[in-house]
Amino acid sequence: MFQFSSLTIILLLLAFYGGTYLLSLLIKKDKETTSGFMVAGHGVGFGMGAASMTATWIWAASFYAAATSGYKYGVSGPIHYGFWGALMILFIYPFGMRFRELAPDGHTLGELIHARHGSSSQLILAISNIMGSLISLMVNFTAAGALVSVLSPLSFQTGVMIAGIGVLSYTLTSGFRASVFTDFAQLVALMAIGIVIIPAVLFAMGGPEVMVSGLSNLTLEQQNFFSSEAFFQQGAPYFVAVLAYAIGNQTITQRLFAIDKTKIKATFITATVGYAGIVIGLGMIGLMAVTIGVEPLDGNMNNLIPQMVSTYLHPVFIALFFILVIGSLSSTADSDLSALSTIMMADVYGKNIAKKGHVKPKTMMLIGRGTMIVATAAGLIFASFKLDILVMLVFVGALWGAIVFPVIASVFWNRVTNTAFTSAVIVGLLLFCVARFELLPITGVTALFFEILASVGAAVVIGLMVFGFLGRKIGMVAAAITLVLMLIFATGFLRQYMVLLASLTAYGASTVVCVIISLMGDEHFDFDLIKQRVGNYDKKSEIPSSLKS
Repeated sequence: MFQFSSLTIILLLLAFYGGTYLLSLLIKKDKETTSGFMVAGHGVGFGMGAASMTATWIWAASFYAAATSGYKYGVSGPIHYGFWGALMILFIYPFGMRFRELAPDGHTLGELIHARHGSSSQLILAISNIMGSLISLMVNFTAAGALVSVLSPLSFQTGVMIAGIGVLSYTLTSGFRASVFTDFAQLVALMAIGIVIIPAVLFAMGGPEVMVSGLSNLTLEQQNFFSSEAFFQQGAPYFVAVLAYAIGNQTITQRLFAIDKTKIKATFITATVGYAGIVIGLGMIGLMAVTIGVEPLDGNMNNLIPQMVSTYLHPVFIALFFILVIGSLSSTADSDLSALSTIMMADVYGKNIAKKGHVKPKTMMLIGRGTMIVATAAGLIFASFKLDILVMLVFVGALWGAIVFPVIASVFWNRVTNTAFTSAVIVGLLLFCVARFELLPITGVTALFFEILASVGAAVVIGLMVFGFLGRKIGMVAAAITLVLMLIFATGFLRQYMVLLASLTAYGASTVVCVIISLMGDEHFDFDLIKQRVGNYDKKSEIPSSLKS
């Protein structure tokens, strides 16, 4: 593949991170407030909010996974990756409105759960988010190192170090405000470069007619827009996974608490459309590759997009592509650093270490910035080892899947207890592991047991989505219909797709346990208490005018 000189790559990286750092200085305050550092004073406007949400959701893996999906599953692959991911951005906003209603001055979902249940439930959320954000940092730094090593003579470790230090430099100044402000510029670059690069690759390889004629090279399943293989292997598991991500990940809920409450709906609808357009477009590069018979370099699917770009485009476009990927991974990495610092500031220090009413803003700010430095160092170390992160991602995904129903039920149903919450998550995670890693033979009665739980999980997923948009009664009807259909068609069939079976089991098991234990108790929680227990840590919080646009 085409390679730049070491000097060219270094200059490109310095230009990107130097420019981003200068942007962050525009909003730097001499005296930063904790609310400004964590959630930009709860008043981020529509434009900044939509850009930040879109840029954060598009990370380095989006490029490679979307193209891989197009390459493996054909015409429906990019849709399955981009559409379901976009739908989950839309899914979260009705529940986000509820989070803001209960805790208008909140910073994390963990604070809300602490006010609702106490420390044990809150720490489950905090631990899952710390693990998830550290893994995300590792993935993004690893992607930077791989890109630098492929497109230049520089080493993998050099790329990792530059990306880590670059992201830390601008995020450390103003925390979440810097992340949101720079996300806007990064998204503009993402959209502009994406609009140029994707058609450029298409026409460089011969134009639409070459791609259309190459469709005959695909298998029947790859040619089928409604491919069952693509749905069960890619679409459905991803749909279930990103639903858990939308509820469980602090980078998403942090934006829910930061965006002006009156702008949440418009912001998330816009981000849904923006994400779908960019990621589905990137997935089309994978489809182009398979139609003309391109084989991934060294058999590594992650080489597909760099390979297509460097094979067919001029060096100027390759440089733009390089900035495109660096921008996408940086926008997510800075969100992870902001999320980690907020969790340590609010969930760990504010709610579990500092005595009630004796939170020190200066100490809290020191903890937040210290967390960013430690997290960056950890991400750089893990990335430099090129660790296999698949097992860790599986555990975090399961943990987030197991918390979806307990979290949502806790903010709408006053009967959910702390014991029900923690028990539901633990049981859901354990049964997920049994199914995912086949710790027991998934055959006969055992397989039927897991398929029944997975059917409940599917009903929960559909029911919650419908409930969010159309209300409780219609949501329960949708869940009941889904459960009946799953019990009829999924039993004896779903065991063929272990990833999907295990993911749905986490949802189903946690729901059953949460409901049963809650009904066994006699709790009737007063939701007005949450507003009293969750508040700002500063006497007065300011919203910078640069984020109100």
